[in-house]
Amino acid sequence: MLNKTFWSGKKVLLTGHTGFKGSWLAIWLEMLGAEVTGYALEPLTPNDNFVLSGIGARVSHHVGDVRNFDQLHQLFEQARPDIVFHLAAQPLVRESYNNPKETYDVNVGGTVNVLECCRRSDTVRVIVNVTTDKCYENREWVWGYRENDRLGGHDPYSSSKACSELVTDAYRKSFFSPGAYATHGKSLASARAGNVFGGGDWQVDRIIPDCVRHLERGDPIVVRNPHAIRPWQHVLEPLSGYLMLAEKMFDKPMDYAEAWNFGPEDSSFLSVGTLVDAVVKAWGSGSWEDRSTPGAVHEAHLLKLDITKAKAMLGWAPVWKIERAVGETVNWYRDYRKSQVYQLCLRQINDYMNDR
Repeated sequence: MLNKTFWSGKKVLLTGHTGFKGSWLAIWLEMLGAEVTGYALEPLTPNDNFVLSGIGARVSHHVGDVRNFDQLHQLFEQARPDIVFHLAAQPLVRESYNNPKETYDVNVGGTVNVLECCRRSDTVRVIVNVTTDKCYENREWVWGYRENDRLGGHDPYSSSKACSELVTDAYRKSFFSPGAYATHGKSLASARAGNVFGGGDWQVDRIIPDCVRHLERGDPIVVRNPHAIRPWQHVLEPLSGYLMLAEKMFDKPMDYAEAWNFGPEDSSFLSVGTLVDAVVKAWGSGSWEDRSTPGAVHEAHLLKLDITKAKAMLGWAPVWKIERAVGETVNWYRDYRKSQVYQLCLRQINDYMNDR
């Protein structure tokens, strides 16, 4: 369970707060009473959750690039955070083929910059680096990857996230060792989530935004890889894990400074085609067509996460089944043009917390 009083007055620095996951985390933290400082690029579109929710006016909003160390370090000195969540990233597999250098510069160099700022800070106590399930060397196993499985990556995005994990491990061993906590006073962990979806995501090459764009136009949904199986989950699921992990790290910093998986139950490991069917059903109309392209860039076919560790050691587990997760997501996209999006997000967060 989340400690609803823990976050009141905590100073939190959140990179990537204008992005999909980051905007939801910023709203949740602000709701819990945290003093949030956000550092990120401008939002992608005028319909992004960050823009429509107005969360930028409720937190300390700063536009910047994690590749700019001097600007980032200046913000650390100004904000003096207790807790850092690092979410800023180039998040797309296919984009990483188009811009591999940028992907590595952001996902690896950006992580180095954030951790170096944390190392130089005299206030930071907890750091959570958010990576991805794709950091594992994917062998198309039918069982889920555990936190101690080998890291790797066929494409630049996956590889860059594996590198980010290696950087995190090196900083933990070199500067933030749990055994020397009395000296440095910092606890560093990484968090690996599955394929997340939810309201306010408009990225290209992500299946739910692609579905919504086609459904709003009344066109058939174009699906390029319908048989690929992924660990699908609503965005609030891993975010609850990040929050719970940070609470544990703050209270017992030597016990939780390691890697953690936050994925769905087995019932939510579905093919892309099955997920699209669920979206169409929740929307109430629509269709889709297979546009698989022979010779397309490599993307993993089968990917699963093992969440035994988070269940056993954090007391965390997924809450919403896939039907509920898809339903809440479709509700956001149906209502965003006519509702107060901030209140819409708060309602979903409160419903989720009550269900938990």
